[in-house]
Amino acid sequence: MELDDYLRVLRAHWVGVLLIILLSIAGAVAYNETQPKVYAANATGFVSTGTSDNPALGSVSDSLAKSRATSYVDVAESRATAQQVIDKLGLSTTPQSLIGNISVVQPPDTVLLKITAKGATPKASQRLADAWIAALAEQVASIEDPRGKAAPGTLRVIPIESAALPSSPVSPRVKVNLLLGLVLGMLLGLAYAVLRSLLDRRLRTLAEVERKFAVNVMGSIPNSSELAHRRGELAVLATGEGIDNRSDLASSEAFRKLRTNLRFMDVDSPPRVIVVTSPQPNDGKSTIAANLAAAIGLSGQPVVLVDGDLRRPTVAESFGLVQGAGLTDVLAGQADVHDLLQRAGGHPNLQVLASGSIPPNPSELMGSKSMRTLLHKLSESAIVIIDAPPLLPVTDAAVLTAITDGAFVVISSGKTLDTELAAALGHLQTVNGRALGIILNRISKRGPDTGYYQSNYYRAEAGKAVDKRSRKASGKRRSQAKGSATAENVSRS
Repeated sequence: MELDDYLRVLRAHWVGVLLIILLSIAGAVAYNETQPKVYAANATGFVSTGTSDNPALGSVSDSLAKSRATSYVDVAESRATAQQVIDKLGLSTTPQSLIGNISVVQPPDTVLLKITAKGATPKASQRLADAWIAALAEQVASIEDPRGKAAPGTLRVIPIESAALPSSPVSPRVKVNLLLGLVLGMLLGLAYAVLRSLLDRRLRTLAEVERKFAVNVMGSIPNSSELAHRRGELAVLATGEGIDNRSDLASSEAFRKLRTNLRFMDVDSPPRVIVVTSPQPNDGKSTIAANLAAAIGLSGQPVVLVDGDLRRPTVAESFGLVQGAGLTDVLAGQADVHDLLQRAGGHPNLQVLASGSIPPNPSELMGSKSMRTLLHKLSESAIVIIDAPPLLPVTDAAVLTAITDGAFVVISSGKTLDTELAAALGHLQTVNGRALGIILNRISKRGPDTGYYQSNYYRAEAGKAVDKRSRKASGKRRSQAKGSATAENVSRS
């Protein structure tokens, strides 16, 4: 994985990563709070052989003190020294346990002995360090001068620095533990994101789709609550009137870009009959089909939107058109197609062919000779967009794709699995159908694929649209007020 891949998985699973980091820091805080505080105090002793006016003897004495100071480290850590400290301070512990609270260091090439004592309180550690250096001095005196004569040249330990009262504990190390918790949380979060990315089969970005499948991504539609509508409600077209916010403008521009990509897909022989389908239901294929047809119509190109979903038709209902007669009636030879085409309100170049009554054999009708003839007839004067059923539950869309110029497969960002898309494309290949491309629907507004639509240019355009609507509303109110004033003057006359 490269750096971009790590950034992508972190962005996709940032909530879980952030939660893991917070939990790790909270664990470090809990550890700091539950651990007993330990204070450390330091006392220093000096190994001396006394004073001498003879330089040669002084040099020999210094060398002797350095060599013996190393041996005194073991004396300082002995049970005899610990027992002497216990007796002096009146402690209720064992020598072996008390030695665990002491560390003795003899810096190289010095005659110093540094005692570090740890205690539960600052005062306890200070008393222990001072008592230990004093006990060490007594132990060395009993070893080097057992008779107590204090003869010249006798080695002894002199306490030269009493322990200072520590101001802060040495354990737990609060800042270090918090830093370790943060680093551990970041590593665990990264591991979690990578693991989730490896196990997560959902498709989220254009690059991911193009990397896994040898099919072009023809368009990406931003997630927009304005385009969502319940069954039985009129559809809201992103390319229609009333665009007054950035979300609408982003969706509108996405469909215009999709229209442009379709136009330049094959310059010499562009597709005329296009199926819009999806791997599973609720991927937004019907919304995509309606908006794509509307976008094509706005360019001045005649377009016919056919409701080819003979199992759950929604097109006519979404446009508020008559649903009783449509495609099935034409295929059965009961009506002429031009008598059943309905003009979509506000879109002079867009005609809609409803599904008609639901037949018992939709797949057979989709692959019939009558369907081929109908599509050929419609495509002579217009681009035909067919809203087809999903590919995985039924075979209707695959059958339709085999007799048309190809299909747009709509998938939902963060919902459609790669296995589902692979199976859907496999269905098209089985019938020698052509996948014109993938349309990634409902991409996150903060995702990497929406940066183009979130630019300052579109924010400015949204502001212009709002200002335009505001000016129109103000002008309308002024006209109404002027009309009222005129009517009042006439009535007075």
